[in-house]
This record gives sequence, C-alpha cells and structure tokens, in this order.
Amino acid sequence: MSIILGLDFGLKRCGLAATDSMQLIASALKAVPSTQLMDTLADYLKQNDVETLVVGQPIRENGELSALEENILLFIEAFKKKFPQIEVKRQEESYTSMQAVQSMIQAGHGKMKRRKKESVDVVSATLILQRYLEKMR
Repeated sequence: MSIILGLDFGLKRCGLAATDSMQLIASALKAVPSTQLMDTLADYLKQNDVETLVVGQPIRENGELSALEENILLFIEAFKKKFPQIEVKRQEESYTSMQAVQSMIQAGHGKMKRRKKESVDVVSATLILQRYLEKMR
C-alpha cells in the first residue's frame, strides 16, 4: 500500500506526519518552514509512494473557518497543480495544538521541548493524520 501524509499548515512553519505502508499508524516526520514546504514535499514524494495528502482544516468554536483557510486553499491549489496524481483530503483539526502539548506532557517532554513550536506542529500533524485514519476505519 501507499503512504498517507498529514500536514498541519502554518504561515511560518508546517508539521508533517506519515503513515506506515499499511496505513495503520501515523508517525511524526518533521517541521519545515512554510517557504520550504513545496520543495520538502517534492523531495519526499520522489522517495516515497504517497497516495494522499491530508491537510488540517482549522475551524473556530463558532463553526466558521479560520482566517488561515484562505492560505491553506492557495497551498492546496498549488500542490494539486504540481502533484496531480496525489489526492488531497481535509481533516478537521480543532484543538490539535492543545492535544499535542498534552500528549508531550504525558510522554515526559520537558517545558523546553514543549516550547519549541516545531515539536507542537509535528505532533499536531500526527494527530490530524491519526484522526483521518480513524475516520477511514
């Protein structure tokens, strides 16, 4: 089977996660500056058989889409043009940053590591991807 990628999109930095080849487990990959996202994805796609990119969809408590959604849609449009063979799916991502911090605390990560936004972004991408996998089952 092919891999599914998860993406927590941000204006400064993006977190990436990927499944195993059986599409059972979501694992953290890395955080990359947003300016390097497309190049990083191109390199990853050259080396891995990816069928789907799952992009987080930030929804506010009142049900409205976040202001970030406009930037996400621009990214998705550019991604689809560059990689038309990869399916793009959306996954609601409410509270993933808070859950990421909580899971880091439970895993015993110290305050310094939790303060690193890169760590939170990668764990958030993993949670987004895990939610998507659970929804598929």
